[in-house]
Amino acid sequence: MREILGRRRRLRFRRKARTARLDAAVTFAVEWDWPVLPGAGLRATTRTSAGAACSCPDPECVVPGAHPYDPGLLAATTDERMIRWWWTRRPDAPVVLATGGGAPCAVSLPAVAGARALAALDAMGMRLGPVVATPTRWSILVAPYGLERLGELLYAKDSVPSSLRFHGEGGYLLLPPSVAGTGQVRWERAPLAGSARPWLPDVEAVVDALVEASTSTPGGGSRLAY
Repeated sequence: MREILGRRRRLRFRRKARTARLDAAVTFAVEWDWPVLPGAGLRATTRTSAGAACSCPDPECVVPGAHPYDPGLLAATTDERMIRWWWTRRPDAPVVLATGGGAPCAVSLPAVAGARALAALDAMGMRLGPVVATPTRWSILVAPYGLERLGELLYAKDSVPSSLRFHGEGGYLLLPPSVAGTGQVRWERAPLAGSARPWLPDVEAVVDALVEASTSTPGGGSRLAY
């Protein structure tokens, strides 16, 4: 009897998680006008020594489950019918945001450095928007920026840590409540409830603190942690 009840609870939890991904994808696309698409996801029955294996053909995928595959990134859309069709066919698929253009961009760094950066930004009284967190990396969502603007910003720096990653035009980012090879994707700073569309800071406002946090945190500046 206990085994049956445990199986039922697991099934209810799985159905709830699948519904949550669809609901999140619809909210991002329809209410916030963020183009999304389903990510590669994980193989249900295959695990490697490093954890769950990606469903894509690459046996050595460095970001298992956490990237577009089929459809490709250019398919990202805000069309509700397309999104419901995707997640009806693949309810376990992670939610991928296509960054840039009119959509949010992001700056990400290893989790330890990310916590340090948020503390520094809070101490400065800086207003932040949503922050996405995985067990290995934190990503601060920022207003859209172009490659030329980003290049000028980084050129003015003496150095930029290799662990700092920029998700701009042509890039992507996994959004909650997805699950990837590194674990659960969650909101470290969730969008305000009832927001018509979350407010986002400019990239210039946060990049100084992120560079400082990456270079001053042991292991935060020289090792690229996915």
